Amino acid sequence: QVQLVESGGGLVQPGGSLRLSCAASGSISSIKNMGWFRQAPGKQREMVAIITSHGTTYYADSVKGRFTISRDNTKNTVYLQMTSLKPEDTAVYYCNADVITASLNQFNYWGQGTQVTVSS
Repeated sequence: QVQLVESGGGLVQPGGSLRLSCAASGSISSIKNMGWFRQAPGKQREMVAIITSHGTTYYADSVKGRFTISRDNTKNTVYLQMTSLKPEDTAVYYCNADVITASLNQFNYWGQGTQVTVSS
């Protein structure tokens, strides 16, 4: 059993910053890609940023230059540093991970989501 637990969401004014964290725990051998997705009301879930096990990063065009994804493999944790936040960044942010379990099976897991609201 593997769990992803997010933290760090909240209410922030436009132009502000937030840092999201997502810690994976459980029967983990290793983690391949880790990423952040978001879903705004009435919209489909979309990719925000992905980081591979080797540190290669990918970003949605809408967040390039404002968001930074990073990971700490010793803690099985992925971070999303968000700056210059805009009202259109308001959404529930979900952590995602491709996990190799202790039994050497690969599964994709989602966190429960954390709300980010950008408003004055």
